[in-house]
Amino acid sequence: MTRRSGHDPWPPDDTAADRGFVAALSPARITHADGQVVWDSDAYAFLDTPDCPDTVHPGLWRQSQLCAKQGLYEVTEGVYQVRNLDLANMTLIEGTDGVIVVDPLISAETAAAALALYRAHRGERPVTAVIYTHSHTDHCGGAGGVLPDGAGDVPVIAPSGFAEHLVSENVYAGPAMSRRASYMYGILLDESPTGQVGCGLGMAVSKGTITFIPPTRDVTRTGQEEVIDGVRLVFQLTPDTEAPAEMNFLLPERRALCMAENATHTMHNVLTLRGAEIRDARLWARYLDEALHLFAPEADVAFASHHWPTWETDAIAEFLTAQRDLYAYLHDQTLRLTNKGLTGTEIAEQVRLPPSLEAIRSVRGYYGSVSHNVKAIYQRYMGWYDGNPAHLWEHPPVDLARRYVADYGGSAAVTARAREYAAQGDLRFAATLLNHAVFAEPDCVEAREALASVYERLGQGAENATWRNIYLTGALELICRPAPVPLHSRMATALTVDQILDTMAVRVDGPRAWDEHLVLDLRVTDEQQTWRLTLSHGALTHRSTPPGHPPAGDAHATLTLTRLQLLALANGAQEDISTQGDPGALRRLLGLLDTPDPHFDIVTP
Repeated sequence: MTRRSGHDPWPPDDTAADRGFVAALSPARITHADGQVVWDSDAYAFLDTPDCPDTVHPGLWRQSQLCAKQGLYEVTEGVYQVRNLDLANMTLIEGTDGVIVVDPLISAETAAAALALYRAHRGERPVTAVIYTHSHTDHCGGAGGVLPDGAGDVPVIAPSGFAEHLVSENVYAGPAMSRRASYMYGILLDESPTGQVGCGLGMAVSKGTITFIPPTRDVTRTGQEEVIDGVRLVFQLTPDTEAPAEMNFLLPERRALCMAENATHTMHNVLTLRGAEIRDARLWARYLDEALHLFAPEADVAFASHHWPTWETDAIAEFLTAQRDLYAYLHDQTLRLTNKGLTGTEIAEQVRLPPSLEAIRSVRGYYGSVSHNVKAIYQRYMGWYDGNPAHLWEHPPVDLARRYVADYGGSAAVTARAREYAAQGDLRFAATLLNHAVFAEPDCVEAREALASVYERLGQGAENATWRNIYLTGALELICRPAPVPLHSRMATALTVDQILDTMAVRVDGPRAWDEHLVLDLRVTDEQQTWRLTLSHGALTHRSTPPGHPPAGDAHATLTLTRLQLLALANGAQEDISTQGDPGALRRLLGLLDTPDPHFDIVTP
């Protein structure tokens, strides 16, 4: 991850990135109803200069210049994309009566602006369908901006398992993932040559209203065909690739192939740095191979949910071949060395891509990295434990740090030694020592400033945008703690009763609930079902029963309510709910629910 000297050796991709340009949004500044800036493409005007500053890796500078190109683009006849009005692209496929929207961005505000830009140049076509290519928020959160009145009769199509995985990833561990995402995407950094210069996959994540309109139609198999608004689509189901639920599709009559996020112009993450399920690099490679042989010969253009398209059948085949070989190589070499007894961190130091792959810009590590991906593949197979007994039961970070610092002779001695390592260019060990110093004595200004300086150097030398953002955000929070960015999300309103109850279960303070035993029945009127909640041994479990089959045995209390009233209760709102039995049972349960901390410390204890 050290910075390469000289200039970026890859030829410009402007021809592909500029091809089909129709118009830009000007000014490209989108706001929330409360005036908060949701998106600002114009903030990246500093990238217009061709000369890369010393504070940014040349390869990342060039990637950010390409990602910063903004506006409406024609992909092929009847297929358009709006790029750089959010982290992802919105694709628009023109049909007989209207337009099919593919991946409506993160926020309702940016999605509405993207659709308006399209309509300003292609006419007031109604939205006749929405397609979610996979279960990540940047591809569905803006649905309310293109369907402000909900789905109604408009089909909403997604891969099988979409809603389940979306909720699992964004709700159950949502607070922790959101906090880590603020590091990964550099949300707290200013847009500048010394701050955030993009994410490698796009420029940034929007900060608007996250909505969710559930799918109404599932894609369940490869080869499934759908005719939507007169447009024929042939789907390829690709579970456990870039997302647990994902799909590619071909538009046969337009010879256009959508690769979702399975093949973009960067190496991707096998495990995203904000946290998620580990992807299966082996399956990822196999599905890319399947797409290569199933669809590539039938396509004149391949486009994705990020970056710019690839045109010409032979170029598409080369592009998909490189992406396939990338994930296959990482997977197979990690397992080869695992079976020779190396651990994940050791393998990450040994594996490098073949020179023939390293020379291809579209697999460079602007978003994912060889080091992180190798460790993720190892973790998928072997878990966090590397087999060494010394690592089986280590002290937690603060206790470990205090022992290291004491043995070194105190925080001042550790800091001085770390400065020596940094001066010699060993920033990685300098960061390790200074991290111990900060965790042992978090109020030590000298240690915090020294660690911030090391993080800045590591970040400015990183070709990988997310590594840069993480290091620079860590440096920022060591010196000052910026105010958190307010979030606007309506995703929870689409949760099922089971999902709402699951979110309550992961909030139960187990030790405080050890000696409590509660049984509550929830009669959810709009679902016409009853759910029984049981709190036992500190665990909250639930099961549903169909109408006419009440749960067996007595409950401490029976509540009659709607799904949205249940959601309000789970979020701490006081609701006037009909209760039979012990009125204190619900209060006791709610009193045992912990409140997540969305702004927990990361670089300090």
